[in-house]
Amino acid sequence: MKKGDETRLMILQRAAEVFNRKGYSGASMSDIMEATGLEKGGIYRHFDTKDDLALEAFDYAVNLVELEFINALKDKRDAIDRLRAIVGVYRAMPDGLPVAGGCPILNTAIEADDTHPLLRDHARRAMDKWREYILRTVTKGIERGQIRPEIVPDDLATFLIATLEGAIMLSKLYDDPRHMNRAVEYFQSYLDTNVRP
Repeated sequence: MKKGDETRLMILQRAAEVFNRKGYSGASMSDIMEATGLEKGGIYRHFDTKDDLALEAFDYAVNLVELEFINALKDKRDAIDRLRAIVGVYRAMPDGLPVAGGCPILNTAIEADDTHPLLRDHARRAMDKWREYILRTVTKGIERGQIRPEIVPDDLATFLIATLEGAIMLSKLYDDPRHMNRAVEYFQSYLDTNVRP
């Protein structure tokens, strides 16, 4: 990797954390400069604007989470095991894994809802991909007899995401992992009693 590419990647890595923790509006270029150890000109040599950096940093953070999903799912064939693996990825987010600050989609969706349409669109596309992991898992699980046939894949995806994203928010807000632990325990029990045939 060339030196310029290494510098660009380092900026993305560190900016992703700053934006995820402070938000687009809350993160100043001074924050980015402090995190990267670069002057403003060094950052703008690689990114034209703060918007460009924010969008790429968001995509970088989401890609880190997607890699976690891929790794968690790769050896799982049973649909319930796959759903538990997805829950496991969510469970680590309040602790800053794989990116500090919690879920990048949750953080960005709340902040950019009415203020930054481009970031909102990136968040929506990223959530579409995450929902697709769940929808595919549930649909295949029904086809293979691993999930009850009356389960509606879209409903289960909404329930899983809303429950776990809400648990991330509560865990971060109160700095208390009990909220995520309760949500995970409830959802895993729900899988065994209401989803598994």
